Amino acid sequence: MKALIIGFVFIVAAVFAIIPKEILGFGLGWGENVLAFLKGGVPVLAILFGLIAIFIGIADMKDRAEAKKDAKIENAEKAE
Repeated sequence: MKALIIGFVFIVAAVFAIIPKEILGFGLGWGENVLAFLKGGVPVLAILFGLIAIFIGIADMKDRAEAKKDAKIENAEKAE
């Protein structure tokens, strides 16, 4: 329950910070700064997520190769 309330408070605070004063008469008007942050942060996050995906893919290929190797050894042992 605490997490739900804290999440709601953070969302309300973020909306308050983004709303321009001219629209509703209150707010911090940080909308342009948020957009600038997103413009700079999205490419960095895309690179980070891409690297993580590459590492996961490499680990998956290694696991599959090892599983094939183990299956081949197991089949050879059964044949004997």
